[in-house]
Amino acid sequence: MTKTLFEFDPRFPLFNGEWKKSVPAKEEAFAKTEYDEPHIKRKLAILKKYPEIQELMGYDIKTLYVTLGSVSAQVALAYYFGRVFTGSTLVFLLTAYFVGGTLSTLYGVIFHEVCHNLAARTSLQNRWIGMIANIPMLVPIAQSFRRYHLEHHTYQGVKGHDPDLPLDWEVKYVGNSKIKKFFWLAIYGIMYIGRGLAMQKQMTRWEKYNVLWTIFCDIVLYYTVGPIGIVYLVCSILMGYGPHPGAAHFIQEHYTFVDGQETYGYYGSGNLLYLNIGYHNEHHDFHNVPWTRLPIIKEVASEFYDSLAYHDSWCAVLYMFVMCKIIAPQSRAARTIEDHTHARNFLKVKDTTNLDIPLKKGVNISKSAADGLELEYLTRSNSP
Repeated sequence: MTKTLFEFDPRFPLFNGEWKKSVPAKEEAFAKTEYDEPHIKRKLAILKKYPEIQELMGYDIKTLYVTLGSVSAQVALAYYFGRVFTGSTLVFLLTAYFVGGTLSTLYGVIFHEVCHNLAARTSLQNRWIGMIANIPMLVPIAQSFRRYHLEHHTYQGVKGHDPDLPLDWEVKYVGNSKIKKFFWLAIYGIMYIGRGLAMQKQMTRWEKYNVLWTIFCDIVLYYTVGPIGIVYLVCSILMGYGPHPGAAHFIQEHYTFVDGQETYGYYGSGNLLYLNIGYHNEHHDFHNVPWTRLPIIKEVASEFYDSLAYHDSWCAVLYMFVMCKIIAPQSRAARTIEDHTHARNFLKVKDTTNLDIPLKKGVNISKSAADGLELEYLTRSNSP
């Protein structure tokens, strides 16, 4: 970025950029943007026009009830398959995928809520809700997710600082091969953990507690549900965080399907089960609003969100990622820490109090792909 002191951020009002998405076989790295992540400034713009949104901030205890119910259900299934079930392997695997995989990905969404302290009044209470959700996951992930996800919000797209960005070797070795992209999706949960480890940071006190808690819970689980029950839980985790619709939000959220837009929403039926995780622009703009109130933000500030490209099918997201020739692990927007810091400090947000925003409706990426349109044409359709 040219170090000029602009009075206002030129990306106003949607705070999309002018960069072109990185296309495999044409580019070898992420798309480069010279501005800061867009969400803090869009939040400020929205609050200037709709200050009442601040009343939505807080927590919702419903997340605790979802946690207790879903963990109880998964442990009960593990007990059934480990101690009671005598049926076929096919039934075992189908249940692990459709039921266990669905529940396992739900725990990731619960981790997401509690790391923002959206499930209870205090940080300590939220941490322990996360610990409860960690029980069927078998590995200590809740507290590490909290740590690295908060860094993702602060440094979205900043190379070397955002643990959500694929590593250079992922971009290089996965490339644009359909087979490699499929298997990359199949181990995406492992890669997500690996990116955090690659940052080589010392474990926090709560991460150490998480390790001890998980060892204790795993021992209790082993003697309760038996080895076959543990196999059921492992299969549920691997299937849920692989090519499963519930894990498609990892691709939907920040992989660039159109030019200039680095965060995408999903407005399909999966939000009913996965705590509105698809309202991802709304969440990044207002990370202190719980999942039950995110649709209200979209309704109140509709002119800020209806013009953004979005998805309505997670199955379509997975299909497009694997099969489309112009989307791959490199399909992300990235920035340097210097550009991020400069734009954050020196580019202001315009006053929106009396502003009407006449913008075109955002393209439904899933529908366009289903209608046979190639992604390279979607950007043109999504331009104001």
